[in-house]
Amino acid sequence: MTKIKMCGMMNTSDVIAVKELKVDYAGFILSQGFKRSISYNTFDVLLGYLADTNIKKVGVFVNESIDLILNRYSDKIDIIQLHGSEDDKYIEKLKSAVNKPIIKAFKIKTEDDVKAAQRSKADMILLDSGVGSGKLFDHGLLDTIQRDYFLAGGLDAENIGDILNKLSPYAVDISSGIETNGKKDIIKMKAFANAVRRKT
Repeated sequence: MTKIKMCGMMNTSDVIAVKELKVDYAGFILSQGFKRSISYNTFDVLLGYLADTNIKKVGVFVNESIDLILNRYSDKIDIIQLHGSEDDKYIEKLKSAVNKPIIKAFKIKTEDDVKAAQRSKADMILLDSGVGSGKLFDHGLLDTIQRDYFLAGGLDAENIGDILNKLSPYAVDISSGIETNGKKDIIKMKAFANAVRRKT
């Protein structure tokens, strides 16, 4: 079954919704300066709502210092997601310092981008059209991919069925596609989760 990751959790209602929907992964933007970034204190509070669940807590970082990840967040998250220009050297240094799976996000525009993602030293890869762009990329570029991946970028309840008819991602990752006016929308969250589960 294709797993579901909902990203950009910002408040109590968001995490209660993912808990009720029993999604597989909940993502939190922990680097500052982005529209869905949350503070350390907010993150700490939101974690409490997921304490008794099997939902994996994913911390999303963009070109962050390894020391900050290790010292502030590594004991609170299950998975580290890197969404900046972090290279294999950075990833290997991080892996040597923390025993957590690492997801590396890649912006897919060409076949070379797919090849770079396949070569990544990260434990898992996420294929996107950009950082929170909310747009689809050319999924035909994934015809020859040889590695499990998270699929992101422009997904919503209306298009995910057709996409899953053509692709077999390990997981789908959504943020803007479950929002209305920049806020998570429980109706859209439910519709997306149901649409994925109907196809898998």
